[in-house]
Amino acid sequence: MKRIIAKLWRIIRGPMQWRVLWLAHSKFMAGITGIVRDDAGRVLLLRHRMWPEGRQWGLPTGYATAGEEFGQTVVREVREETGLEVKPGRLVHLKSGYKLRIEVAYEAQLVGGDLKIDSFEILEARWCSPEELPDGMQESHRLLILGKDPTD
Repeated sequence: MKRIIAKLWRIIRGPMQWRVLWLAHSKFMAGITGIVRDDAGRVLLLRHRMWPEGRQWGLPTGYATAGEEFGQTVVREVREETGLEVKPGRLVHLKSGYKLRIEVAYEAQLVGGDLKIDSFEILEARWCSPEELPDGMQESHRLLILGKDPTD
């Protein structure tokens, strides 16, 4: 049976193989978080309108669009939510296993722009030192800022 499947697989090369793989495998959303720092080492925090009451403070976060590189998702989300321009840095967190979502976090450096929040999604934005993070912050984001693994 394996030989027949292998022979069929070779026959249907190209786009048909991709369709079969697409149908046979799970689909995931990619939630991307940016740990944005300024030249003073402060971290950009946002109070998100759509997040649960009492846990609204966190890092810039959003979902990747189809074909978008994850580092560029950070750039896009920060620009959309705050008007600021950032340069993505190194990947600091990658985790799967939460339903059909993978979680990805990148460091990012402020490079320009003027702070102008998107009031539909964001209630408030502020720069904080890692030692003075506000109450009501997502614990996983607090750990990312402190350089700790949020899955420990």
